Amino acid sequence: MAAETQAATPAAKAGGPNHGLRIFLIWIVLALAADLVLWFVLGPHIPPGRLGSAAQGQQFDNNVMIAMSAPVLVLVLVYFTYAIVVWRRRPGDDADGPPLHGHSRIQALWITVTSVMVLSLAAFGTYELIVPYGAGGGEGPSPIWNPPGAELTAAAQQRPWAPGHVLVVQVIGQQWRFTYRYPGLGGFETTELVLPVNTMIQFDVTSIDVIHSFWAYQLGVKADANPGVDNVAYTKTQHLGRVTVRCAELCGLWHGAMFNYGKVVTVPQFQAWASSTSVALADVTKLLPPYSTTYDPTEIAHLGPVLQKLGLTGAGGGYYPPQDPSQP
Repeated sequence: MAAETQAATPAAKAGGPNHGLRIFLIWIVLALAADLVLWFVLGPHIPPGRLGSAAQGQQFDNNVMIAMSAPVLVLVLVYFTYAIVVWRRRPGDDADGPPLHGHSRIQALWITVTSVMVLSLAAFGTYELIVPYGAGGGEGPSPIWNPPGAELTAAAQQRPWAPGHVLVVQVIGQQWRFTYRYPGLGGFETTELVLPVNTMIQFDVTSIDVIHSFWAYQLGVKADANPGVDNVAYTKTQHLGRVTVRCAELCGLWHGAMFNYGKVVTVPQFQAWASSTSVALADVTKLLPPYSTTYDPTEIAHLGPVLQKLGLTGAGGGYYPPQDPSQP
C-alpha cells in the first residue's frame, strides 16, 4: 500500500496543473494592461505637469516609478487571489500541506531581479540629476550642473535680457511674502511672478529674515530661501499657464498664508508687462539697494517705504546675522 502511494505521488504531480505558469500568464497580461493605462491615460496628468522642463522631468520620473511598481502590485494581487481561489481549504480536507524546503532557482532569480532593479534605479536617478542640470533642485550658489550659457556672476545676471537668453529672476523671501527682482530688466522688484514662455529661467533664491522655501509647483522648482545665501535653481518654461507659489518651510505665524500665483505668458506679453512695470515702479526701484545675490536688511535704506509701496505692509525683515553690530 505504501509503495502504491509513493508511486502515485509523482504521477499526480506530473499530471497536475502548472500553477506557476498560470500565475505568470495572468500576471503578465494584467501587468501590461495596467502599465499601458497608467502610462498613456493617467501619465500625462501626473503632477507636477509639464509647464516647465523641471516639472516635465519630474513627471517622467514619477511615471517611470509608477510603471515599475504597478507590476509588483499586480503580482501580489494575482498571487493572493489565485491562492484564495485555487489553494483554499476545501470542506472535509484535513490533510497537511506539502512540506516546503526552499527553491534555489527562485531564490537566485529573486536576488538577480531585485539587484538589477536597484542598480538600474540608481543609474536612472543619477542620469536624471545630471541631464537636466539639476533643474529645480536649488543646489546653492554654485550648482554642479548648469544649463549651457548660464553664468553665475553678478555681472552676467545684470545684463539686459533679450528673448532667447537666460532670464534671471531673484526670489526674495520675507515674512510672509515672496517678491521677485528682475536684474536684467532694470532691477525692479515686484510681488508678481511673470515669465516668458520657451525661456530658460534662473531663479536666485534668498531671504531677508528667516528661512523660507520657494516652491513653484507647476514649474517643478523648489529651493530653500536662506538668509545670506544665494540658492540657484533652473527650469525652462514650455507652456502658457498659471503657477502656484507656496512657502514650503515653516517660517512663522502666517506661514500658511504665504503663497501667491505667477503666470507664464508669451514673449511679447512679457516684454510689455516688464516695460510697464518698470515705469510704474521707477520711484521704488530708486530706493532699492544695488542688485546683489543676498541682502542685509539692516543696510537697506528706506526699507519701510519700499515694502509699503510694494504692498508688503506686514513684512519688514527680522534677520540679523550674528556679526551684525545692529541687533534688536
